[in-house]
Amino acid sequence: MQTPEILSPVGGEEQLIAAVRCGADAVYLGGQNFNARRNAANFTETDLQKAVSYCHARGVKVYVTVNTIVLDAELSALEEEADRIAQAGADAVIIQDMAVLRLFQTRYPTLKRYASTQTAVHNIDGARFLESAGFDSIVLARELSLTEIESICSAVSIQKEAFIHGAHCMSVSGACYLSAMLGGRSGNRGLCAQPCRLNWTSGDHSYALSLKDMSLLSHLQALAGTGVNSLKIEGRMKRPEYVAAATAACKLALSGKSYDAESLRAVFSRSGFTDGYLRGKRDGQMFGYRTKEDVTGTDIVLSSLAALYRNETPLVPVDLTFSLDESASYLSVSDGKITAAVQGGAPERAIHRALDEESAKKNLEKTGGTPFFVRSFTAEITEGYTMPASALNAMRREALDELLALRGRPQPHRREEYSILPPERYQSGLEKPALWARFCKKQQIACEGSFEKILLPAEEIDAELIAQLGKKLIAQLPTVLFPEDEPAFDATLETLASQGLSGVWTNNVYGIALGKRLGLTVHGGYGLNISNTEALQSYEAQGLASLTLSFELSMAAIKLLGGEQPRGIVSYGSLPLMQLRNCPIKASVGCAACGQKGELTDRIQVRFPIECDHYRSVALLNSVPLDIAERNMRGLDHQILYFTRETPEEIAVVTARFYSGEKTETAHTTGLYYRTLF
Repeated sequence: MQTPEILSPVGGEEQLIAAVRCGADAVYLGGQNFNARRNAANFTETDLQKAVSYCHARGVKVYVTVNTIVLDAELSALEEEADRIAQAGADAVIIQDMAVLRLFQTRYPTLKRYASTQTAVHNIDGARFLESAGFDSIVLARELSLTEIESICSAVSIQKEAFIHGAHCMSVSGACYLSAMLGGRSGNRGLCAQPCRLNWTSGDHSYALSLKDMSLLSHLQALAGTGVNSLKIEGRMKRPEYVAAATAACKLALSGKSYDAESLRAVFSRSGFTDGYLRGKRDGQMFGYRTKEDVTGTDIVLSSLAALYRNETPLVPVDLTFSLDESASYLSVSDGKITAAVQGGAPERAIHRALDEESAKKNLEKTGGTPFFVRSFTAEITEGYTMPASALNAMRREALDELLALRGRPQPHRREEYSILPPERYQSGLEKPALWARFCKKQQIACEGSFEKILLPAEEIDAELIAQLGKKLIAQLPTVLFPEDEPAFDATLETLASQGLSGVWTNNVYGIALGKRLGLTVHGGYGLNISNTEALQSYEAQGLASLTLSFELSMAAIKLLGGEQPRGIVSYGSLPLMQLRNCPIKASVGCAACGQKGELTDRIQVRFPIECDHYRSVALLNSVPLDIAERNMRGLDHQILYFTRETPEEIAVVTARFYSGEKTETAHTTGLYYRTLF
């Protein structure tokens, strides 16, 4: 079994030094643009080159995050960012957007492409899709159990990463729009304001959207046994002492040694740690928040943790070869691949004691203060000659400095001829987009003849409904479908396909693989986070029948998109703002007390409904519906009325308004279509 690498987070120069000196095998960091932690210090072009050089000289890999969704207006800047990363010689890029994948895949094919946690890989079909799309590594969703991780790892041959320490987002990554919708700061754009950490309540239970930090250090050897290749620490916004403590503790835990758990908890935690997802124990014990005691504990341990990375750590083994004759002295230092050789001055005739191998070794193996340690030493010394210790020390310093420089020398990736072409604006030809409806329950279905397509969760569909609605009916796949639920759901969908179901609508890439495997037409949902023409064309190449664009896009950006694929938007509904595997209602009052009518209350007493997906997961819905019935949506092919808890009578009223283009007089939002999103 190969030992997994330890992958540490780096938000700035001091964090980089802390990670490397405390034993990271690889680090991940962001440039100035297109990374999901835009409020970290991050690295300019010059800083990035220095960071890569520093790491490579010490045998540490560097992965650069380019893991935000990108707008068409930013694609030229994206190309420039790609060039900077490739010129710096980074080992891999971490990607969410299919446009970014396409760019690196074509322009810099030798630069490895790692899937970001924002791609929400949480089952086998999703992993297989990303493998076929051209990723070299995937990072597994934090919500998975150990058994589920093992099942995914055994199903794909590419590299797998797993988060093992750090913050738990309440929502499945990539499926959270809470910060964007409530404050215009998009997590998918790297500016999450963490509104979930505020005091949301479920009945008498506080902080209902805040989980304790994850810590899986006691499970690292078990994780290694599943086939995980990289153990990833979260925390690019954290201070260097945190990076040092977490990296050092992971290195000890992976080798089966004890680590300082109290210091790790003190440097940052939220009421302690949890391993609930890994153990499949999704309950109220997983919830926690940052207390005054947590903050006080951090202040106490900072100085002691800083000592962990104060000095260089000997990381790289070297072989020393020394020779001395009557005319000159030579020293070569090799790491096994690269050799640095220096020539010293002429020796002197020995008066008292000649230089021998033992005394030469004593001086030359003093590598303290450098990242090297001596693996072997050989010498050929002509008898009767000597050299002062200062001269030997100078040779050693010069040789090691040269080797360090050679190891850190930039190795740019070769650029292929590929550039992103400006998009030609798409025209649907329709005066007004067709109406589609999404219903939560089949009992809600109303105004059937008003809709071109009807979306319904697969479990709500039966043979009778398929016969009644025919190709108008499309099965909505679960936004998240974890491996423990995959076999049963696959069987359900296969039965529906045999009964005549023709198509599926998916908010996650796993649905593309699943739908194709069953011979169904696949429609892409808003959860694919399509926000630019390149990504749209990427899914078009996958053969999707239509695409629903991200509701984080402005209407102006939507209407400038190119490509030839039919596309639409969600124009009505209480939008799903988070996808949660650990239901806060279940954790606080239980499913029986909820009756699938649960709500959370924010700190200003606004209520947000919880929609239950057949007890597998839940969605936090917006408190008021999106409604843009009166707006001009010309240029789109379809618009979806996304019904959740509405009655058939209410559905009829909404449908009539959208047909007439009449503005609602009730409380509503126009979402992000007409706002500036950061």
